[in-house]
Amino acid sequence: MLTIADRVTVLRRGRSMGTVPRSGATEQSLARMVVGRDVIFRVEKQSAKPAGPILTVEDLRVLDDRGLDAVRGATLTVRAGEIVALAGVDGNGQSELVQAITGIRPPVGGRIEVDGVDVTGRGVRAAGTAGIAHIAEDRHRIGLVLPFTLAENLALRRYRAAPLSRFGWLNPKAFFTLAKRLLGAFDVRGGDPGTPAAALSGGNQQKLCIAREIDSDPKLLVAHQPTRGLDVGAIEFVHSQLIEQRDAGKGVLLVSLESEEVRSLADRILVIYEGRIVAEFPPDASEEELGIAMTGGTVAAA
Repeated sequence: MLTIADRVTVLRRGRSMGTVPRSGATEQSLARMVVGRDVIFRVEKQSAKPAGPILTVEDLRVLDDRGLDAVRGATLTVRAGEIVALAGVDGNGQSELVQAITGIRPPVGGRIEVDGVDVTGRGVRAAGTAGIAHIAEDRHRIGLVLPFTLAENLALRRYRAAPLSRFGWLNPKAFFTLAKRLLGAFDVRGGDPGTPAAALSGGNQQKLCIAREIDSDPKLLVAHQPTRGLDVGAIEFVHSQLIEQRDAGKGVLLVSLESEEVRSLADRILVIYEGRIVAEFPPDASEEELGIAMTGGTVAAA
């Protein structure tokens, strides 16, 4: 869907060119003017074919920065070949849960397994080695090193291994080759391998993060607010990449505050409230059902 800013910008430009009537325009025509082509609003996907569990979280407890309980005994499973969406009002433990799963924040209780490997509290490197990739909630603070070049950012997950390094020495030529391949494959625009990541637009920075994480061939892709602040064209791209990972047999944990995104992409929807998983819904659940559960209503108990 178009953001409010997109709508205002397009209407202003359209009126100045005499192309958009003052009475308004259709969503599709607005999107076409923003992106320059038709945009598919409805996510096209085949039925999921889930296999065995990839992520198992049992009775997880995580503290926030103040030392207070943020995640209070959360239990969930993500299977290979499915997208599980975590829905909830912001501030109900989503960030701390994702940080614990990806190794950024150590839990104080519970267990996290990836394809049978215990990664509880073992850190980011162990989580990555076990097969977790992470599209971070904040691409500036966590997802990218903005002063680094595109090539350096794309190499962050694999610079310790050949061909990017050998006997402790980095190989700049291999960095360049990797970057050229990924920038082309994921249509990252606005720079070459030597361009600082800070010079890219928000959408292209997000593509850079997605390219690096997907190229690591993960077992589990954790996508936390993957379309925040993006235009409709970039949102369509991100959604297609998540579906491709699911169809390739990967597990996908999507954490989003956008109910439409959750319902469009998810094969199962889990609702988090005050640090607990309080309900599970199919993707055709109504806005009312999700809303009641997200605010701790009686549907959660049902």
